[in-house]
Amino acid sequence: MGGVVLVTGAATASSALLARELAQLGSARGISKVVAVDTTLPSDDLGSAKFVRADIRTNVIGKVIAVEDVETVAHLDPLSTRGRASSAKEINVIGSMQVMAACQRAESVRRFVLVSNACVYGTSPNSPAVFREVDTARGGVKTGFPKDVVEVEGYMRGFARRRPDVTSTTLRMAHVVTNQFQTPLSRYFANPVLPAPLGFDARLQFLHPDDALAAIVKAATEDHRGTFNVAGDGVLTLSQAARILGRPVLAMPPIGFAGALSGVSKFMGTTMPTDISRLLTHGRVIDTTALKENFGFTPQHSTMDTFKEFAASLRPGMF
Repeated sequence: MGGVVLVTGAATASSALLARELAQLGSARGISKVVAVDTTLPSDDLGSAKFVRADIRTNVIGKVIAVEDVETVAHLDPLSTRGRASSAKEINVIGSMQVMAACQRAESVRRFVLVSNACVYGTSPNSPAVFREVDTARGGVKTGFPKDVVEVEGYMRGFARRRPDVTSTTLRMAHVVTNQFQTPLSRYFANPVLPAPLGFDARLQFLHPDDALAAIVKAATEDHRGTFNVAGDGVLTLSQAARILGRPVLAMPPIGFAGALSGVSKFMGTTMPTDISRLLTHGRVIDTTALKENFGFTPQHSTMDTFKEFAASLRPGMF
């Protein structure tokens, strides 16, 4: 049962899609109402979800939760801010703190879903071949978005300890590649030339947007306490991805690759978060055994299928 569900980050396409999907499911999944919040009016259709203009960095979010008698919170802002250049740090960390503090005080809240990211594991030459949920980062989380995600998950663990009566679920998502909305790797692979560090061939995993949505809906409407990695089955190397796309690879010295990637990307009209250069160097693979056996969810699209669908969207009729 979801009761009244609150979705954060409504002005982004991914959050708007979730709000619309939950509203469509309605009573079939025990949802009486969906409330979508953000500081900006969404440009995407929210369906029958109710939009409330609210800044999660302030105590206004607590008033919204109280007035709407919210039972389930789906917090997507740490994910959605990857597409926002301004105030990302404040939204990620301060905003998450405020949302969790408000939920801690609200007796009505019975379920909290944090949509996190696999970048919490970092990227390092010392990383294990496959990350499990119990593993911690061995490098690559001291700055930028990964640092924010590590902090937010820390607050999430504190919230879960203080409110053991609330079912707290953390979904660590692999990178989504899609033409439905912008993501860092979607922008990277859309470039006519793919900069890559010389001597490395990163192992990558991808998540189909439909599987990401289905996993969040399941977490928001059922009780699954804990942390779960979410990714499509299989692994794809950067060189394989380039061949599928038919894109030439621009080999660059690994030392200084982050700056070079940023410069080349700007020249081609895109921007890259700093952590993407480390991912393209060292790669990252996550284990999804707990997702399948404990959470009860198996993604319908493999890493390869997801990437081929994305590639076809860039070159219609390709597959």
